[in-house]
Amino acid sequence: MNGVTYDTGALIAAHCNDRRMWSLHAGFLAEEVSPTVPTPVLAEAWRGGGRQANLARFLALCSLEPMNEQQAKSVGVLAGKSDHQDIVDVTVVEGAIRRHDAIVTKNHTHISKIVDAVRAKINIERT
Repeated sequence: MNGVTYDTGALIAAHCNDRRMWSLHAGFLAEEVSPTVPTPVLAEAWRGGGRQANLARFLALCSLEPMNEQQAKSVGVLAGKSDHQDIVDVTVVEGAIRRHDAIVTKNHTHISKIVDAVRAKINIERT
């Protein structure tokens, strides 16, 4: 595993102060792994305001990855190959494949469907 990519479920778990998610996060940081959060994931999880102080604290130690044109095209191709319509889920998998990352997700079924469709070898950790 080179790194780890968080999906929306991981961010929501952090926002809700889920102990397992915070423990996973601390473990990655202890191994000097900077978790990646694709910006579409952030958009799906962020609602703003002081109520998201936990999430803001969590994100402070993550790397945000904006989506460029080439990535958007790769996500579109992967969505077609996997027959999966949730572009945020597909974005998580596309980045994890490209970076050789593990994925932390609450929605193992959707992420596995995409990973299996392209026969990628990715470690999927549940929140």
